[in-house]
Amino acid sequence: MVSLARTIRSIRRVGLKEWWHQMQYIGDAKSGTFKGKDQFGNRYFENLNAEEEIPGRHRWVDFAQHDFNATQVPPEWHSWLSHIRKDPPQEDAVVQSLTPPWKAPYVENLTGTRGAYKSYSTTAPKIRAWEPKVAARS
Repeated sequence: MVSLARTIRSIRRVGLKEWWHQMQYIGDAKSGTFKGKDQFGNRYFENLNAEEEIPGRHRWVDFAQHDFNATQVPPEWHSWLSHIRKDPPQEDAVVQSLTPPWKAPYVENLTGTRGAYKSYSTTAPKIRAWEPKVAARS
């Protein structure tokens, strides 16, 4: 539950439109420092003020799409959100130097969507379903 004082403070910091967007998508009023944006358009934020945020919940993502899921977060940003990396990917020298040039671009998991992979077989089935033979009545 968000307190009234925290709600008013958040509206002053981020504006009414952004506050309403946060309440609809993440259900919490948050304000923090913008850390970066990924190839999907997701925005990443951090607030290190211990009085405002619960420790461990001070990094968050604002998804670009309305129908979002966790696979829309690339691995580099996931490691930052999960506190595996201290710095965001564009500031982390290790992430920048270890990204090989042959690495394929990250694609979200498309299971359950129209873009999902559907296998098919060109061989005839070994078992056929029973089809009853109906004789005409006289």
